[in-house]
Amino acid sequence: MEPSQLPLKDIHLPEPVSWWPPAMGWWILLILIVALVFFSYWLYKRITRRTAIKTAIKILQDIRQDTGLSEEQKLAELSALIRRVAISLFPRKDVAGLTGKRWLEFLDETLGELRFSEKGKVLTDARYRKDKSQVDIAALIALCEDWLKVLKKRK
Repeated sequence: MEPSQLPLKDIHLPEPVSWWPPAMGWWILLILIVALVFFSYWLYKRITRRTAIKTAIKILQDIRQDTGLSEEQKLAELSALIRRVAISLFPRKDVAGLTGKRWLEFLDETLGELRFSEKGKVLTDARYRKDKSQVDIAALIALCEDWLKVLKKRK
């Protein structure tokens, strides 16, 4: 018989391999990548928070030991330091706009005690006082130091 007359059917090729669903190795790789991204984000936040608190504690010690600063300058530096730490550790939109009583309430809430509303009130109104000699800077620095220690334990 001639090859052209044989009753052969044409070759049927199998369907091409689909890209979906991916093999088990790709799923594992995807899970590892997602876990690595979350771990990197968590580690970055942890390092920046710890660095911010460590730096703030060092600056607080510098403010305490600097004899060249007046009481008013120390108070201004202390107020700015606390504000910078709060903005770097908490969401900016929640902290940056706080002033007066709301600022002190935020500090009390993060401290867990009502010490800022009592002793730290001078942070909000010291610039407007006529008699600035009644400000106890040492007690205020100790209060801020306690606040930083509480934040350090939390973060």
